[in-house]
Amino acid sequence: MSSTKYKIRKGDEVIVLTGKDKGKSGEITEMLVSKERAVVQGINLVKRHTKQTQTSEGGIITKEASIHISNLALKDPKTGKATKVGYKMNKDGSKTRVSRSSGEAI
Repeated sequence: MSSTKYKIRKGDEVIVLTGKDKGKSGEITEMLVSKERAVVQGINLVKRHTKQTQTSEGGIITKEASIHISNLALKDPKTGKATKVGYKMNKDGSKTRVSRSSGEAI
């Protein structure tokens, strides 16, 4: 497996492009880089039947499942629509992420 660098990161606000949650948005809570997937808050909810243990109660628990990164797009901070990510070099030599559609810093 290759270590790929993604343009979206943990804490970014993203929009779902395809699937049952198309059009919904949420914040990335966890990145699974080796599987090319991300867990987004409130997106791709699944029900798990769990057995009771000493620490947790059993029953049907609803939680977020991971979604493939190709099905996510960064949410533009200015317009609120899906956008691509670009990079801009600062005068001090550091790079910042910018929205391709509005040019706003992310």
